[in-house]
Amino acid sequence: MYAFFFRHVLSRLDPERAHHLAFDVIRAIPRSGFASLVRRYTAPDASLAVRALGLEFESPFGVAAGFDKDGRAIVGLGLLGFGHVEVGTLTAKAQPGNEKPRLFRLVPDRAVINRMGFNNGGAASAALRIAQTTSASWRPIVGINIGKSRVVDVADAIDDYRSSARALAPVADYLVVNVSSPNTPGLRGLQELDKLAPLLTAVREEAGPVPLLVKIAPDLSDDEVRRISELAVSLGLDGIIATNTTISRDGLRTDPSVVDAAGAGGLSGPPVAARSLEVLRLVRAVVPAEMCVISVGGVETAADVAERLTAGATLVQGYTAFLYRGPFWAREVNRGLARIGRRQDAQRSH
Repeated sequence: MYAFFFRHVLSRLDPERAHHLAFDVIRAIPRSGFASLVRRYTAPDASLAVRALGLEFESPFGVAAGFDKDGRAIVGLGLLGFGHVEVGTLTAKAQPGNEKPRLFRLVPDRAVINRMGFNNGGAASAALRIAQTTSASWRPIVGINIGKSRVVDVADAIDDYRSSARALAPVADYLVVNVSSPNTPGLRGLQELDKLAPLLTAVREEAGPVPLLVKIAPDLSDDEVRRISELAVSLGLDGIIATNTTISRDGLRTDPSVVDAAGAGGLSGPPVAARSLEVLRLVRAVVPAEMCVISVGGVETAADVAERLTAGATLVQGYTAFLYRGPFWAREVNRGLARIGRRQDAQRSH
């Protein structure tokens, strides 16, 4: 039914408008009177629970940053079956993001190009909103992803990140330093080790006991991935998220004229899956087994998520397939993961 609705209704709407319509529905679920019914339909199987970052996740599958930029739909997303929601990217200063249009579907690839530009209402405003969810029923684990404010020079990025971390650490289950979006000028340069080490050290100080992770780009070289992984270990970070969107346009099935018309931005969805999996394996080969590694990039099905878990991911995130799979995507993935787990248990028992 959703596939029919997407093909004949949503696909004809501006992608950002379609996102906002779906988002408003998700926000309304906790107040709809149907929350308990939705929860019974979508609750992850108990066998899927994962202990990571000192926290208990109902499912290893969560929503990547970018879907809920301001922490407005945390409880609704939890009700849909996501084990965690990564809010953001949030910046110290409120900002409107890039000019529209800034979100584009590549339907033949089930992919998306975005150049949103960290549009959000600012860290302080989000902190107040997220704090109001702490006692809510069905609240998932909440990660908060922070980035550099566009008006702040790269040379002043540390103080800017410090400000965001100071405001958001008290309401976060974990924090993520985003230095890998392609849509903020100069941001990816912060992945250079001489810039990244002092930045992560500063945010670590502000985060205090809150688990801290860094999110990296798929466009790094293998050697750069290894070096950043080693840095994360040496600084005592709690984890790495691999990966963000890619600036590559290789191997797309969508008409090149459509891709060219979309222009610059980060590509997400199945076209980034292979590189995301490669980066996951590179990271896991460097970091200790107990370090949390969150894999994101191109996952659609339970089999995709299971592949990432087998390759060493502690948790897995998705976003783009939400647009193509619909509101019960997390339920589909969780049900599939439970079936895969039962099948594996049966094979081991023989």
